[in-house]
Amino acid sequence: MARVFWFRRDLRLADNKALNIAAQAAKSVGHTHLPLLYALDHAKFEALEGIRQHSLVESLRALDVDTSGVLGLVSETGLERLAARMADIAADASITTLHATRAFDPEGVAEQNAIGVALRDRGIFLQLDDSYYAVAPGSIAKGDGTAYRVYTPFSKVWFDYAAALRPEPRVTIEFQPRLADTAPVSNLAASKPAPFKVVAGEAFALRTLERFKARALHDYDTLRDRADLSGTSHLSHALAFGEIHPRTILAALRDLPGHNVYRKEIAWREFYADVLWHNPDSLTEYYDPKYASMRYDTGSEADRRLAAWQQGRTGFPMVDAGMRQLLETGWMHNRVRMIVASFLVKDLHIEWQHGARWFERNLSDYDPASNSHGWQWTAGCGTDASPYFRVFNPITQGQKFDPRGDYVRRYVPELRHIYGAAVHEPWLLLAGLSQGYPAPIVDHAAERIEALARLAELKQA
Repeated sequence: MARVFWFRRDLRLADNKALNIAAQAAKSVGHTHLPLLYALDHAKFEALEGIRQHSLVESLRALDVDTSGVLGLVSETGLERLAARMADIAADASITTLHATRAFDPEGVAEQNAIGVALRDRGIFLQLDDSYYAVAPGSIAKGDGTAYRVYTPFSKVWFDYAAALRPEPRVTIEFQPRLADTAPVSNLAASKPAPFKVVAGEAFALRTLERFKARALHDYDTLRDRADLSGTSHLSHALAFGEIHPRTILAALRDLPGHNVYRKEIAWREFYADVLWHNPDSLTEYYDPKYASMRYDTGSEADRRLAAWQQGRTGFPMVDAGMRQLLETGWMHNRVRMIVASFLVKDLHIEWQHGARWFERNLSDYDPASNSHGWQWTAGCGTDASPYFRVFNPITQGQKFDPRGDYVRRYVPELRHIYGAAVHEPWLLLAGLSQGYPAPIVDHAAERIEALARLAELKQA
């Protein structure tokens, strides 16, 4: 009756319900140690950008340290081979049950299904428990049993669920030395460079939470949209890798000033996970399918503009600062994510999937549901969507959420010679573009009119 635990997007020891269940099951049959695994599709790892590779490596290494260096790495190329390898290792170790946290996103579901089938064929049971969320996707439904399609009524029910949650205790069991035929986690190394040294892991996540409580929680409702200030939690990376569970955050912030506004952000994350669970095609397809028929730009000119957007060379400082922040740090301020998304879809008339793929490639805090549905919200085709006719003005957005221009100057060195808010319209200054910054690649006012005209076409079709 030997048990093993398979870590996934839950790289922590505290508040890990599935790990606790595995430990209790092992103890119940007289085992005092629990072996640990992490499964890696090497092809998918190699496809990641450097910042994402380094983020995963550092998170795994931190977990390995926390488990006294016994975390076993199973690496193969392709899901089918990975599943077979997991089954071989478990069978050779006389494992009867492999425990893991249940995934609800399409890729995670495909992974657990493939590994579950391979294990079953060897007489081994895959037990899946809990989720990466405070409230598991699919747990909340309307009175008629159907899923919520709008955030506000979902969130009201979610708040009731979340209020009763308490973190799981830290696991209490010794961890067994690595299983035969698994590699030490230290063998995993990034094949691409990162722009800076990544710090990750459960301990760092918990310190980040404490810093957020002291630094920004009390003003979170007013400062979270300011790109020039450190007004956000900086916990998205830890949540993406499961270095901290939302239950832990909700419990730590309960009854503190600013908590209610912050928990709404967690509720949005969990709403999007619920929507993706019920609509897995919405990872890459339009949630509102009529927008697939809208007229979008393609061809060489669209490709040139997409490349300018990706590299932060559009000539709109707030957009370019955000895109360069992404490339330099693997992260982007949430308000700026909306600004750059609106610009791509409604100023450049390029479909949202191009932007979502670029974010997936570069964001160290990539979450499939939040990424796809955040993009669809801004593109006007998702749940609770910002109406398509709402077009973010990148100039006024910059003036409002970076009023002194500090954020732009931090990431756009060609504009550091411009003082104050004038940095958001450098083309109006005699020497504004003298340091090599490009002129705007489009006329925002004209493209806004064009975006609304294309919306009108869609309504008339």
